[in-house]
Amino acid sequence: MLLSLIVIAVSAFFWIRRKRRATPSAAQLAAAGWLPPERQNTERSLPDPEAEAVEAALARGDWQPAARALAATGTDWERRSALVGIIAAEAVKDDTWLRAWETAHPDDPGAAVVKADAKVSLAWEVRGGSWAKDTTAEQFAGFHRLLEEAREDFGRAVSLAAPDDPTPYALQIPLYMGLGAPHEAMRELWAEVTTRAPYHFEAHWYALKYWYPRWRGSEELARDFAYGAALTAPPGNLLTMFPLVNWYDHLDDDAPEVAFRSVDLTAMVDAALMDVAACRPDHPRLAEVRHLLAYVLTKQERYAEAVEQFRRVDGHVGAMPWTHYPTKQAEAFCLYRDAAIVGSGALRGRR
Repeated sequence: MLLSLIVIAVSAFFWIRRKRRATPSAAQLAAAGWLPPERQNTERSLPDPEAEAVEAALARGDWQPAARALAATGTDWERRSALVGIIAAEAVKDDTWLRAWETAHPDDPGAAVVKADAKVSLAWEVRGGSWAKDTTAEQFAGFHRLLEEAREDFGRAVSLAAPDDPTPYALQIPLYMGLGAPHEAMRELWAEVTTRAPYHFEAHWYALKYWYPRWRGSEELARDFAYGAALTAPPGNLLTMFPLVNWYDHLDDDAPEVAFRSVDLTAMVDAALMDVAACRPDHPRLAEVRHLLAYVLTKQERYAEAVEQFRRVDGHVGAMPWTHYPTKQAEAFCLYRDAAIVGSGALRGRR
């Protein structure tokens, strides 16, 4: 894994050096409103004041803003699942406030789904990111114990949720991955999700991973799932992202430049651009799509289009593909962004 990341980083460095006609100065970039690496937020893909306020309150042990934020999502299922993930991540660090929340409101569906999602995240943390051969028996034992507990927690979350809420179903997909659930079980779970929210972005994100060869699927199953989602969703749901994600996740580290100029990839990018244009501005996953588009457009030398995407996300780089550079997210983002800016001529005439 480390070697792969090094190869990606080195390849990016030399690609940028080959493509840049000139290096824009910090003063030029600042004058045009672009932020330097040290001012890029590596934790988020977009600004989210509500999430930041909730996290700050949880750090003080106050669960009530989290409960109110979840209740306020109503039937915006995209926002609800995104918030559950943010809140659950804090529970993995310290769940004292979650236990207080459950004590105060034992049947709160928000607390129940947060607890279940946090348990799955903790299980994956215990397992670690190594290959199976490099994972200890103790890690596997802890992993499976926590997943079994999470299975029970999700059962309770489902029983407390509103009948039309897909959240406790969608967030079970990583649990199914960890337990090695067979295809039939996954398809039954998927029916529960799509009956309630047929175009749920986060559910599709997790499901695509399930269908990857390294989990429970194959290249053909993953490709069919990604294209099926893209072809059936109305514009604005961002599901055209998934053929692009599938392509990127299976891209060789040493792929030649010509790989970025194929007719198929160009069609994927064009479809995603149209989807982005039709999407509601407050969709919680919109910025993630923009980040990947900005990267691919830059590699395709479609610099003006890349700059437009970079402009919408500058300042927040916690998204694919920059997360593949764990210690250099901001630097990788700025390298590609600056190459697109120079290639587009956006700084021409500035001093």
